[in-house]
Amino acid sequence: MPDRAPSTPLDDSFERYLQDKGKGRGGDGGNYRRNAARELERFAEWAAGDRGADDWTGIVPDDVDREPTFDDLDERVFREYARHLGGDRGLKQNTVQTYYRYISAWCGWCVNEGYLEAHYAQRASAMAPLPEDDGRKPGDQQAWTSEQRHALTRHVDERARDAVEAYTILPEDTDPLDKQRRRYAALKAARDRALVFVLAYTAVRVGELLRDPNDPRRRGVRWEDISLDDGSMDVYRKKQQWDAASLPDPVISPLRSYRQLMDPPTERWPVFPTFDQRTLAELVREELAERGERPEAIAERRAEYARDLLLALDEDIRPPSITTDGARSILQRLSETSDIDIDHPKHDYLAPHGGRRGMGEVLVRAFGYTVAARYLDNSEEMVRERYSHIEAGELGDVATEALEEIDR
Repeated sequence: MPDRAPSTPLDDSFERYLQDKGKGRGGDGGNYRRNAARELERFAEWAAGDRGADDWTGIVPDDVDREPTFDDLDERVFREYARHLGGDRGLKQNTVQTYYRYISAWCGWCVNEGYLEAHYAQRASAMAPLPEDDGRKPGDQQAWTSEQRHALTRHVDERARDAVEAYTILPEDTDPLDKQRRRYAALKAARDRALVFVLAYTAVRVGELLRDPNDPRRRGVRWEDISLDDGSMDVYRKKQQWDAASLPDPVISPLRSYRQLMDPPTERWPVFPTFDQRTLAELVREELAERGERPEAIAERRAEYARDLLLALDEDIRPPSITTDGARSILQRLSETSDIDIDHPKHDYLAPHGGRRGMGEVLVRAFGYTVAARYLDNSEEMVRERYSHIEAGELGDVATEALEEIDR
């Protein structure tokens, strides 16, 4: 058990906290862990007097020679740190709030673990110097940057290429079950690649693309809804009607190769079926039983396949589409394995709506609000409101040009 005395140095708690917040075995992974570690290191340096104004000496009394401990923390310390974050560093309001939240979350954990008696960081006096909430909803503001989009699509493309190649180069005498396992891995990687490319480049809402368990009309896009030759896809829009969405060139090849690998038995198959083994096992058993198969025969039939999805393909047992929550889980996994730098107050991964918003940024900057509104299936007024920062920046450039002209 760690020492939780008031004299415990602050950084003695960091690793255990980060393990609790991290992902994977041992809590060693995750974007949140990486971002939190960075802010804790900055906080520790500031507390020791290594950051801040020239006259800042840290939170340890001047006549004491030791590193900061929990005995030095109170609400005044966090108030001073909030003032430091909001100081003359050029940080945006939301960024200041985000950085403080990392430290506040650690403070709350320290209370629960017995390092601190109270959650000083959440007290009103401690948070008073933070900039006021500007009314924006951080969870709705994530937009994939060009770097993030390229990094994620490159990552899933490499994974899919490797998995498909590993399947296609198998010798003819490969054990059937081993061959099925390679095909399953290739299908999963190809599905993930196609999903990422669609989310990254079409700006289709994830609720229009996948299944919503609470809305039977949203059963997920099927192959019959897609025309790769025309570059279009029929989706059930937010406005409660079917409409055609564009499939730009970067999306066509991943979808085409994925379809060829899957070879769906009918056009009514979902483009993005679930790969959840429990769901598929139950579906296969129920469907084969309805077709008159006895339990023993069903068990024998399933034993012939490495995965129930492959049996479902052969027997045309149509699985459900993945859900919107399923897409978030996939993107969390892919964001983790791609090791993309993500700094966001709510999401420690590239969330589905961020792909749509990122494409909105690209379209507004390249073609203006009218074209972007058509592509995003939104009103121009709404697009102007959501991407008002772009227009503000452009007007700033105009003002700068005007001032330079006058000066000349």
